[in-house]
Amino acid sequence: MGSLVLPVAPTRGRLRPLGLDEVRITGGFWARRRHTNESATLGHCRDWMERVGWTGNFRAAAQGRLQRDRRGREFADSELYKLLEAMAWQGGAAGTLDADIAALTEAVAPAQEPDGYLNTAFGHPGQQPRYSDLEWGHELYCHGFLIQAGVAQARARGEGELTKIARRAADHVCASFGRGGIEGVCGHPEIETALVELARLTGEERYLDQAALFIDRRGHGTLADSEFGRAYYQDDIPVRQATVLRGHAVRALYLAAGAVDVAVETGDDDLLDAVVRQWEATVARRTYLTGGMGSHHRDESFGDDFVLPPDRAYSETCAGVASVMLSWRLLLATGEPRFADLAERTLLNVVATSPAEDGRAFFYANTLHRRHRGAVPAVDAVSPRAESSLRAPWFAVSCCPTNVARTLAQLPAYLATADDHGVQLHQYADAEIATSLEGGHGVALRVRTDYPSGGTVTVRIDRSSSDRPWTVSLRVPAWTAGATAWLVDPDGTRRAVPAGMTEVTRAFRPGDEIRLELPVRPRWIQADPRVDAVRGTVAVQRGPLVYCAESVDLPDGHDVDVIGVDPSVAPEDGPDGTVVTAGQITAYDAQREETWPYRPLDATATAPSADRTGIVLVPYHAWANRGPSTVRVWLPAVEPDRATAVLPNDGRQPRVSGFIQSD
Repeated sequence: MGSLVLPVAPTRGRLRPLGLDEVRITGGFWARRRHTNESATLGHCRDWMERVGWTGNFRAAAQGRLQRDRRGREFADSELYKLLEAMAWQGGAAGTLDADIAALTEAVAPAQEPDGYLNTAFGHPGQQPRYSDLEWGHELYCHGFLIQAGVAQARARGEGELTKIARRAADHVCASFGRGGIEGVCGHPEIETALVELARLTGEERYLDQAALFIDRRGHGTLADSEFGRAYYQDDIPVRQATVLRGHAVRALYLAAGAVDVAVETGDDDLLDAVVRQWEATVARRTYLTGGMGSHHRDESFGDDFVLPPDRAYSETCAGVASVMLSWRLLLATGEPRFADLAERTLLNVVATSPAEDGRAFFYANTLHRRHRGAVPAVDAVSPRAESSLRAPWFAVSCCPTNVARTLAQLPAYLATADDHGVQLHQYADAEIATSLEGGHGVALRVRTDYPSGGTVTVRIDRSSSDRPWTVSLRVPAWTAGATAWLVDPDGTRRAVPAGMTEVTRAFRPGDEIRLELPVRPRWIQADPRVDAVRGTVAVQRGPLVYCAESVDLPDGHDVDVIGVDPSVAPEDGPDGTVVTAGQITAYDAQREETWPYRPLDATATAPSADRTGIVLVPYHAWANRGPSTVRVWLPAVEPDRATAVLPNDGRQPRVSGFIQSD
């Protein structure tokens, strides 16, 4: 079946994923971010966990000091496990991070109990008993990430000590929660995907059976009710009966991913169809333009249908990671490109937004409209809040930095798949791909592109060990709808192609090239009118990238709430990857404002002065890298006669800082 260096390795499905030893990202947008991940983010996370005592918790457990010395929240153990997983994937088969993994494993190993239980927050003197708080304790959640880290080590480097620790923990979970054991589930799903992946690794059905048992138990009220209701942890409706994702966004998406894994491995088409229906409803009614999910801050949850306020967008980074996990699994199971479309949108506009340019600060939540500039977080301070005005180096709940790290580490595995007849390209980056098709037919191809800033994707065939025809399939993204994408065959034939998957089948020879030309240009976007919070506004999307106005690009210290744009004038490409739109800046005189902000529609009022200008927009993923600022994705539309385009070089255009590069 090909490579074993796979984050997700289903034994059946429409498409076969390609592993980290089959796909190598060689340059461009994602290569830079993966380099930063390895050179900065992984070490940053390791050092912070040592500094705040989360690594020390394992030493304290082994030495009997937990009652006095434990630090962090009840789920802090999981962050070390996610970091270990990230190191395993990032180091890959070359083992460049083996020493770091060994050092962290050496800290973890002595804390494991003889029966396989491993947790520093429960079960020790002075602590609550094991599994006494399934609603909030996160014990199974932590075990899940430990198992994922063990699987990553085994697939990347062969079974080592970390894998052995993970297997003992999984055996403990099965013994404790199997039939006849504890009739419960974890308040935070995650163990399900981990157990299925361990079953795929080892071939032991009991891990899959336990995951299926957890899926079937969910939704029957086994968890105590909470102030947020049982929907918060998806214990209100059985998975097969739910029609939309609801409750805590990360929990809901992890659970759905686990359900897909179980459905695929057991051949349960009804369960798979149920998750597909939930995904469809959630994308249609509960997802932000960026791909972000979750509009409630208090409970980090989905809102009701079409409740998507930009200024209250929680859009947690971890929910973005979980959404990509779910979309990838659905793509492998069904082969349908719509799942890759959402994964692309979420990767480029949520996951890529979280880390700062230097990889050492992060957004936990990803608002689409911030009105206050805030202050720069101290580089040596833990942020107590998820919603910071700028990226923070660390949080009291720091699930997002390590989740971003493990996602970037395994990103090459999300680019391409294969089946018996050919190779499919789903995400675009400079890359080299080599794999085997049916009958041992070896193929290799090279991708060159300036995507996402540019729309040309060139695929060069480097090797084909057989003379028989095979197929290269390329995803034409859904955002091209209404525009024309072109495919140039190796013989030079140029043809228009619709959104979806387009194929080229032939007996390829080394040197053959396929070129996909995608219409990357700025376009106005409007929301469904049922999204009340953005009625009367528009946004700009350029190719797959969502753009935003940032106050640092406005003159005279203005903030983004004084701008409007004219959607009757097409937005244009500006310098250094920016977009320029026709717009206006309105000057409000605070001293002359009315004492009451409401008046009859037919009442006369002195209109504030408005200066016509060109409004500069930057990629949303790049905002907040130039100091404190305000930001806005959805821009108020003004009447055409009140805003006139001003071209970038006429002297009125605000200067664009040079940090923005054309990726």
